[in-house]
Amino acid sequence: MPPLPSIAARDRLPERAASDLETRGFTVLPGVVPPDRVGPLATAYDRAVESAADADIGVGRSSTRVTDFVNRGLEFDDLYVHPPLLEAARLVIGRPFKLSSFQARSLHPLAAAGELHVDVPRGSVDWPLLGFILMVDDFRLDNGATRFVPTSHRWETAPSDALADPTAEYEGEELALGEAGSMLVFNGSAWHGHTANRTARARRSLQGAFIPREGRSATDFGSRMTPETRARLGSLARDLLALT
Repeated sequence: MPPLPSIAARDRLPERAASDLETRGFTVLPGVVPPDRVGPLATAYDRAVESAADADIGVGRSSTRVTDFVNRGLEFDDLYVHPPLLEAARLVIGRPFKLSSFQARSLHPLAAAGELHVDVPRGSVDWPLLGFILMVDDFRLDNGATRFVPTSHRWETAPSDALADPTAEYEGEELALGEAGSMLVFNGSAWHGHTANRTARARRSLQGAFIPREGRSATDFGSRMTPETRARLGSLARDLLALT
């Protein structure tokens, strides 16, 4: 992909965040969505989820997902083109990349902890993968914040092959905590999974992933593109979506 246009120094991936991503496999960027925009973003999130077609909704044991937030409102347009996020993708992937997925995920109230996992098999056409999670709600100790095993992105084994119980607490794991509006950025090879939501409220997030340009996108954004979305996309977004 082409170089990012005229990025100010304040918009770059902070040095410490880049170091954490490279050495530990994950980092949290606070304040990606300013405090005064968090409420409107949450309202837009709820509206988009409530209006989604049944075919775009997936309800699992622990969470509900709604696909394709590229086409669900201009409120979400600047999230997947956030300059520090794209620098992180270049750091992890190391060659031209594209957006593979961008979806809502609401962790159900009282959901049990999920399994530690990796997002893509090492060496596949979709690897390396850079994942991101925009916190629509605070990620706290009690509401299912994502846990990571630091440095596990460098390991050759996957949790499913190494652990008798991938849902169990892993020695040395750390929780990625943050206020609403923060963005969790991580190497998809890092062992991770959500913790238990011990509250009576859903914990909302927007999740996405970048993969190598030659990889197989989870969502075919081109075939789903609405005229309204296409008309407002800039050249950078078009490139990231691999639109022709």
